[in-house]
Amino acid sequence: MHISIRTALLICGALSATSIAPAQTGPSAEPLLPVEAASLPQVAVPQLLDPQVGVELSQPIEVTPEAEAVEEQDVRSGDLSSMVSQLRASDPGSRELECLAVGIYFEAKSEPLVGQVAVGEVIANRANSNGRFPSSYCGVLFQRSQFSFIRGRALPAVPRASKQWKTAVAVAKIVDRDLHDSAADNALFFHAKRVSPRWKLKRVASIGNHIFYR
Repeated sequence: MHISIRTALLICGALSATSIAPAQTGPSAEPLLPVEAASLPQVAVPQLLDPQVGVELSQPIEVTPEAEAVEEQDVRSGDLSSMVSQLRASDPGSRELECLAVGIYFEAKSEPLVGQVAVGEVIANRANSNGRFPSSYCGVLFQRSQFSFIRGRALPAVPRASKQWKTAVAVAKIVDRDLHDSAADNALFFHAKRVSPRWKLKRVASIGNHIFYR
């Protein structure tokens, strides 16, 4: 078969065109990467909790002086009965408060609360009398021939689970912190109404079954 030169040239051109790579879809197109070779962009996540300021629940919470002042203000805001209810405890917390509570318990446990506070005031006033009496609650209690319930150099036993003792502890705290005003604030002596010692002292108050003097 006779093929013209023009036809042969056309056939060769068609065959060479099939080997040209297909055109790209856009100026920035790049070959796709396999899935395992791809990496996700790193996104910054804000740190919500600072490990340096974490709170350990097992550690005790320290009571600051400001917190103690708030607690004392809460106690002061109530009446005497409310204060006693809040402060009742079997353990006074210190030897000095124990001596004050023992004095209140044995001298006034059957008295109304105002009478118990007044007896506590006498013990506290003596301890603060600048040398006229011993300078501590325990010293006042153990001063010779002042309190009949004292025998020797040991405090008498008290029923620590009883409500009367817990009340005496609360009253001791109230007197020690000066949380309640008393008609016997400046008294240094007292006696039961059933006796008449004829003291030549200034009478300052009569509360419950006791009379108080300066």
